Amino acid sequence: FQALHQVALLTHEPLLEATLDLARFQSDAARGIAKIGLANYFAGAALLPYRAFLEAARETRHDLERLADRFGASIEQVAHRLSTLQRPGAKGVPFFFVRVDQAGTITKRHSATRLQFARFGGACPLWNVHQAFETPGRFLRQLAETPDGVRYLCLARDVSKPGGAFHAPVRRYAIGLGCEISHARELVYADDLDLTKAAAFQPIGISCRICERRDCHQRS
Repeated sequence: FQALHQVALLTHEPLLEATLDLARFQSDAARGIAKIGLANYFAGAALLPYRAFLEAARETRHDLERLADRFGASIEQVAHRLSTLQRPGAKGVPFFFVRVDQAGTITKRHSATRLQFARFGGACPLWNVHQAFETPGRFLRQLAETPDGVRYLCLARDVSKPGGAFHAPVRRYAIGLGCEISHARELVYADDLDLTKAAAFQPIGISCRICERRDCHQRS
């Protein structure tokens, strides 16, 4: 991924700069951050090519481990890529993707669904992404319903990023991936779940700060 990031900067500099010119950023710092984002997007698209990845996702029924093995990518990279497959004329399942740290701070987000994440404050404590740290190396599944009545199949898993040396700190995160229940049967993770049972869906919110649920036992 890092090698492809450098390829973008070295071989597509004019295109990157022209795109940044159109954005008319107010500061050099903002422009620099956006340039890194564009180069990262190039790297992700080169590592996980759109059509090949979309076909593989459908073939494996969105099995993240099989996709990661096939493309030589991490679970996080695969999950993030799944949330971006919305090209007109070749759309995949609309997913949301989120990454949180151990303090519950959202460090990465993307949503092709109606679910939006709070920009301030932590995510809902009833969401399974917070439980992923308790069960390292395992996928957690959750059937959830937001206050607007939309139901989702949510996956969560912990991911660790080694520091590259014995004394370097290990960064730990949890990633969440999910789709609306109307698409759940396209995922291998829904095979043994009863999607018709209303009681199986956990009532969750966006964050306690803006949640409409007054009777939540976990509300802060």
